[in-house]
Amino acid sequence: MPSDQRGPSATRTSETAKFEARGLSRTYGHGKKLKVAVDDVSFKIHDKEIVSIVGESGCGKTVLAKMLLRLEQPTSGTLLYDGKLIDSAPDPRQHWRQVQAVFQDPFSAFNQFFTIRAQLKSSFNLFETKPSDKEMEERVDQALLNVNIKPREVDGKYPFELSGGQMQRMLLARIFILEPRVLVADEPTSMVDACSRASILDYLMKLKQQLDMTIVFITHDIGLAYYVSDSIFIMHEGKIVEQGPPDDVTQRPQSAATRQLLDDIPDVHKNWIDRHPAA
Repeated sequence: MPSDQRGPSATRTSETAKFEARGLSRTYGHGKKLKVAVDDVSFKIHDKEIVSIVGESGCGKTVLAKMLLRLEQPTSGTLLYDGKLIDSAPDPRQHWRQVQAVFQDPFSAFNQFFTIRAQLKSSFNLFETKPSDKEMEERVDQALLNVNIKPREVDGKYPFELSGGQMQRMLLARIFILEPRVLVADEPTSMVDACSRASILDYLMKLKQQLDMTIVFITHDIGLAYYVSDSIFIMHEGKIVEQGPPDDVTQRPQSAATRQLLDDIPDVHKNWIDRHPAA
């Protein structure tokens, strides 16, 4: 959101780095087939911030997100979570209890052969101590209400019976159930219509306020990043080429990649920004 509308998270309440990367790289293949997805990046993501990682398709932002989720291992460099190596716990489920994701395609995150309610209840399997069945049912109902879905609307229904926007809300309901400390949202609005997109953003902000969490937002849309973020990282060809507060990144861009992302915004949507001409 613009600087004069940002919430309390814009003023950093803690200097604790939720994530810290030092010379982080991820490559695939060998020799002539070597593909560098993330190339020697260093950054800090502070507790309770909303940070957007912005770049065109293929720039490495999703691979970086997967490393934050401990779904991909770094090839080199250091990645810390709460001051400890991200893989210091042998069981990755310990990390997943605190760091969760909302992905671009909600249908790929749900099994088409099980009901929505059954799969939301299965989220409790990640807990070290599962609540009673009655409490699980109540928490699932409350999570659905948090995303403006009446529980009876999904009772007995399977993923293929819901729209893309409804399924994205099911992913967000799962986050309300799990209550993680960090949410990695990878292009969560790219597969829904404009009306659903606004709703998804509202629910993300509700999650932020209700759970007081850190959000890492992965997007190609720098306008959207400007609106929701406390900090923006610009990625290009595996590198973070620019990072800083949204006003600095968008009004005084230092890299050609940032300027290209800004130039790609349709003129009708540019009234929120007054960029200074390049020197």
